[in-house]
Amino acid sequence: MAARSLLVASLLLLSCFAETCHGVVLFSSLQRTLLVTASPKQGEVLKAGENNITVSWGLNQTFPAGTDSAYKTIKVKLCYAPISQVDRAWRKTVDNLSKDKTCQFNVVTGPYNRSNSTSTIIVEKDVPTATYFVRAYAYDSQDNEVAYGQTTDGHKTTNLFDIQAITGRHVSLDIASACFSAFSVLALLGFFFMEKRKSMVLSYKSETGKWAMFNNCSLLCSISVS
Repeated sequence: MAARSLLVASLLLLSCFAETCHGVVLFSSLQRTLLVTASPKQGEVLKAGENNITVSWGLNQTFPAGTDSAYKTIKVKLCYAPISQVDRAWRKTVDNLSKDKTCQFNVVTGPYNRSNSTSTIIVEKDVPTATYFVRAYAYDSQDNEVAYGQTTDGHKTTNLFDIQAITGRHVSLDIASACFSAFSVLALLGFFFMEKRKSMVLSYKSETGKWAMFNNCSLLCSISVS
């Protein structure tokens, strides 16, 4: 029993040590030191694979000099707004950033620059229909998040925009579908006409046969009487 307890305690200790080594970071522990802006206006609808987003980011100059001394890398991401997370566990916000599903679409990655930076990106085709905002994370040399900034407020209710996913329908596909439908209708009408004609021919042959039999019977009767 004592050996089992010791084993469990050792496993827990190793688990905690592993998490520490991998740098578990809580979003609530980060400072919002970056100013981030994006071109879409509140309520604007963008089309995936077609429209662009221009994003700018930089250090909030109200913070003292040296605040960004540990910043090495910047990653800018598209993030789901709360309205698009309802009843969708795969988009759930978690304080532990290694498990957080809020920001799944990385749009810019590059070295941190102390001066303001700007980048224009196209909305990727695989981005699903939802309401979004933009967030930027600053990373240290160990690739751990150390600061952030975002285009919306703390409650994620302002400066939100929509992205409309590709439906997969194209004009050429619609034309082909219409042509196929027209061909199907014509083929059905042709089949109906052929069946009707065949039925009429069979009916005519049947009637002709009956009249031939009647005439033969009449002829035989006439011969018998004679």
